[in-house]
Amino acid sequence: MLRKLYSALWYFAAPLIRRYLRRRAEQAPAYLEHWNERFGGAYPDPVQDAIWVHAVSVGETRAAVPLVAELRRRFPDAPLLLTQMTPTGRTAAQSLFADAQCRYLPYDRPDWIRRFLREHRPRFGVLMETELWPNLLYGCREENVPLFLANARLSPQSFDSYRKVARLVTPMLGQLSGCFAQTEADAARLAELGAPAPLVCGNTKYDVEIPPAAETAAAAFRSLIGDRPVLVAASTRTHGDEDEAAKILAAWRAYRGDALLVLVPRHPERFQAAFDSAQALGFKVQRRSDGQPLAADTQVWIGDSMGEMFAYYLAADLAFVGGSLVDTGCQNIIEPLACGKPVLFGPSTYHFQAACEGALAAGAALQVQSADELTALAGELLAKPPRYADLAVQAQDFVGRYRGASAKTADAVAQALSRRQGVQAA
Repeated sequence: MLRKLYSALWYFAAPLIRRYLRRRAEQAPAYLEHWNERFGGAYPDPVQDAIWVHAVSVGETRAAVPLVAELRRRFPDAPLLLTQMTPTGRTAAQSLFADAQCRYLPYDRPDWIRRFLREHRPRFGVLMETELWPNLLYGCREENVPLFLANARLSPQSFDSYRKVARLVTPMLGQLSGCFAQTEADAARLAELGAPAPLVCGNTKYDVEIPPAAETAAAAFRSLIGDRPVLVAASTRTHGDEDEAAKILAAWRAYRGDALLVLVPRHPERFQAAFDSAQALGFKVQRRSDGQPLAADTQVWIGDSMGEMFAYYLAADLAFVGGSLVDTGCQNIIEPLACGKPVLFGPSTYHFQAACEGALAAGAALQVQSADELTALAGELLAKPPRYADLAVQAQDFVGRYRGASAKTADAVAQALSRRQGVQAA
């Protein structure tokens, strides 16, 4: 009955979803593109018998890169289908997987999901992290599409939310063909909710490889910046009325050195707001999109570009990872660590709790409690290069210790499929 009620609500939700997308498009026009894909419209020339990976947005798409490489080694004859839910995720997928078919996953109305699955008839599907939709999971079981949850994580907050609707969630999780968790704690929470025998494989984000193009772009950034020290404040977020970028900028007024603050908002619609905030506070500010050398008195550089996060990290001396000074659980701290950069982050870390705790214990990162503390600590570190150089060494060592999750996950997928009739890995 709960599933029937849930499914019925989707029939009434379509007008509200369209209104929501139009509202999002006021700041991010890409939300109006490929409209029909979201609502079960027919897809032209759909790829079939593919490795299908669903990665909701940019972070999950990047985490999928090493896993996809491992899956393709085991299933070399299968094409690749990537689905997303956000325009930035779709753009990232098209950039990272040039030979894949990329499209939006339809919303979770039963007939839309059924059409998607029958159009593409995937060989198997992999959901990255915690993108769980009841009709998608039931639909895959009904259409005989093996579906796996990979790089799975479940924070205590999310666990409490799911537990409140356990009568819907537990049967849904039972439809999975396999569940591969990041940590023992994630596996325990998923098992309690009903996931079938979760296997701890680790976090595929540790398997990240620095793209050669990022090295080239970082060198170009450095030629624009010169030899000044650089703090990059990456993936800054908003939460309610709180604007993390504005908090950092307000605190940065107390800084008295010559370092450049590179501010990179998480979402493109915040680029202009960050620029306006910097100007309103009296900073000399420039934009990455201008492509101009930075003036000697420029204090803030707005990273208003997509797909260049590795380049910003590589060009920096020190990285602050956003989403942590506002209560959004922190963004990916592993990428700057993999670039060999000392990492700072704030108190909100529940999305990357294991990585944050491990990096702190390894001496690869430092935690701050406020934007003022960030400014003070960053200023201290940038004034003493040997100290942050020691942190950088620990950063790369820390990442190296946790590599291998992608291969372990791909092996587990291949083994599960080999037990099913007619599906064999290479």
